[in-house]
Amino acid sequence: MPIKKSYLSLLFWLFVAGSGASLVGLAGLYLYLSPKLPPVESLRQVQLQTPLRVYSSDEKLIGEFGEQRRTPLSFEELPDQYIKALLSAEDAEFYDHSGVSIRGLLRAASQLLKTGAIQSGGSTLTMQLARDFFLSRDQVFSRKFNEILLALQIENELSKEEILELFSNKMFFGNRAYGIQAAAQIYYGKDADELKLHQWAMIVGVLKAPSAYNPLANLERAMIRRNWILGRMLELGHIDQATYEVAVNTPDNARYHGATLELYAPYIAELARREAIDRFGDEAYTAGYKVYTTIHSRYQAAAQMAVVEGLMTYDWRHGYRGPEAQWGEPPKDLSTWVEALDDLTAYGDLEPAVVTAVEDQSAEVLLDTGETLELGWDQGLSTARRYINENARGAAPKTASDVVSVGDLIRLYQREGAWHLRQIPEAQAALVGLDPENGAMRSLVGGFDFHQSNFNRALQAERQPGSSFKPFVYTAALKNGFTPATLVNDSPIVIEDASLEGAWRPENDGGTFLGPTRLREALYRSRNLVSIRVLRSIGIDALLETLGQFGFEPEKLPRNLSLALGSHALTPLEMARGYAIFANGGYRVEPYLVERIENVEGEPIHQARPLTVCRECDRQLREEREPESLVADIFTEPPSPEASSSQWSEVDDKNDTVEPETPLDQPTQLMLLDEADAVIPPPIAPRVLDEQTAYIIDSMLRDVISRGTGRRARVLDRSDIGGKTGTTNGPIDAWFAGYSPHIVTVAWLGFDHSQKLGRGEYGGSAALPIWINYMRTALSDKPERVRPQPEGIVTVRIDPENGRRARPGDPDAIFEIFRAEEVPPYDSNGNGGSTREAEQLPEELF
Repeated sequence: MPIKKSYLSLLFWLFVAGSGASLVGLAGLYLYLSPKLPPVESLRQVQLQTPLRVYSSDEKLIGEFGEQRRTPLSFEELPDQYIKALLSAEDAEFYDHSGVSIRGLLRAASQLLKTGAIQSGGSTLTMQLARDFFLSRDQVFSRKFNEILLALQIENELSKEEILELFSNKMFFGNRAYGIQAAAQIYYGKDADELKLHQWAMIVGVLKAPSAYNPLANLERAMIRRNWILGRMLELGHIDQATYEVAVNTPDNARYHGATLELYAPYIAELARREAIDRFGDEAYTAGYKVYTTIHSRYQAAAQMAVVEGLMTYDWRHGYRGPEAQWGEPPKDLSTWVEALDDLTAYGDLEPAVVTAVEDQSAEVLLDTGETLELGWDQGLSTARRYINENARGAAPKTASDVVSVGDLIRLYQREGAWHLRQIPEAQAALVGLDPENGAMRSLVGGFDFHQSNFNRALQAERQPGSSFKPFVYTAALKNGFTPATLVNDSPIVIEDASLEGAWRPENDGGTFLGPTRLREALYRSRNLVSIRVLRSIGIDALLETLGQFGFEPEKLPRNLSLALGSHALTPLEMARGYAIFANGGYRVEPYLVERIENVEGEPIHQARPLTVCRECDRQLREEREPESLVADIFTEPPSPEASSSQWSEVDDKNDTVEPETPLDQPTQLMLLDEADAVIPPPIAPRVLDEQTAYIIDSMLRDVISRGTGRRARVLDRSDIGGKTGTTNGPIDAWFAGYSPHIVTVAWLGFDHSQKLGRGEYGGSAALPIWINYMRTALSDKPERVRPQPEGIVTVRIDPENGRRARPGDPDAIFEIFRAEEVPPYDSNGNGGSTREAEQLPEELF
């Protein structure tokens, strides 16, 4: 007995000593590791990496940038089925433990003892959250102990709901998806609240190993994991047998879904991305910033369609260049062709297709969806004349085999439910639309398709504007003594200029000459020789001074007479900025794209303050100060909307009543609050063109449309639009720059490598249709604005032959506008000559 008692006593004291040593060891380990643990409170302020998102002014998503796709949800937004699936798979005792599951740890320890290796960590959701926020995934005991300590601290400081919310937004679900909302979007293309039970089980299953249990990478393994989770939910009583049977027998339809964009505007998205990076650096990709642009979705969609259709129309009238490739005879299994088609990109809505059979006047084609359809004779086959060169096409086809063959890789374009044969254009085009009141970009398209070429021609392509530059020359003339009735000789001229490398003999299109021509007529007929004589009369310095006021850089412009014909290369955006001054009545605004930027909490961190037209502000202040100084003048009281209504009138077609002006889709008088909550008006756009000159040149530019080279735009049936065509030698570049008081728009069409457009391709035939199609939408809900005649402007009757004031009763007299001090004298020869017979208007060459 004494021996047995002594043995038990020894065991007891050994146990006490061992326990004490363990406690001392654990306490020492705690004292060693605890100071090194991060504060759990930081979880409340954690910045989840959220991508940069770009929106239109009406909040349509147009771009998303960042390695991690994430859209955080609050606990209240977490679907109940997701929570039950998560807890069933990862932590069934979540609401019962304080961060650590003893049962789970014992299970992990037993596996370690049996196998000699760590099989599972026994981690709770809280421990996984601690690991992913603060620790590594290295399977070592020190990390596990830190994980336990952090989990206990987290449970002590955060509620269960806060833990679930953080976990659901933090965890990685594969394929750049962080958080359940991003996972729902990427795998199923839906929001979290739209998923069904079997889909939640699949997403939760990815957590175990995102690369191994990913349905896109290993569907079979992912299905096994999904069905196990559904079984756990049944076992734990979260679902009944019937629900389980339905879910487990439902096939999975997961596939990769990119960012769900609501508006196609990749050139805009890229510009906004660059501005965000310039302002915030790489933080912009992860901080969840939202960039709101000035682009309006309706206008942008119209611009995109106008450019695509304008290019395809131009391209098709020059002939069909044949298939993109020849794939030979169809395989027995067409799925191989379907897969190959699926790998091709649809540029500008031109879908790839391959010809599988050819009949007399039709062809059977296969789409990348696996669908076959018949391409009829009137669906592009009958008009597909072979391209020879820019000036010649082959004969009209007689049968479908004259156009296509079996195995031809072709492109189809869908319009009004029908597919038509087309091809990817080799030419390019650009369009930019600005609000003339403050320079806000309402639309911008930099080419046929961003994915074909990300070169933004609206901002980066410097091309000679040709005759679309002439209005700036004529404006300088009006400022220097010319009137719309001034006669200038339209006759041959030879210019000796060293900078032009010898004698220069400019011509008009067609080689015709009109002789003495009124300035107004010369502009709407686009007479090159008149423009040159005007510039020679006023002098290069006078023109450069005016161009500087329009925002151009005089030091970069050529100092020779070729400038009169638009010889200096400019971008469409630069042209639009200049034409905005014609559109708003003489004020210089600066184009801008980003209206505001918000942080992830929706708080503004940047707000645009553009130069804004203010017609009732102190005119002397606007004329004398430069824009930089005007920005600092923040205490000027802005005018009320009622005060500015007298500056414009709008005509209601229904009752011919005059209504006050309605601003263009944006607050012209934007108000901001500074730190002292003082109201700060936007900086005032300076007046750079006096009211009289602005009024006169506007009337002349409206004549370009009503009777000149832009007359195709009369289809819009508006009297408040003006503009100018432009074509360069070759012809190589085609332009139309035009405006209404609501919006200024510039369209350009040409080849990137300055190839010739072809005979008969002018600004009025190639670029103007793009402008018209866009403006038809942009102005569809805008009433006509009648520009008020300013003080100092008078209307008198003149003799159109000599520009002199007509005698009373002259039957051939026409009306013209002048500054009061520039009214011409009466014709000393009486009533003047007879009116000339109307001549056919030529398209301009330059």
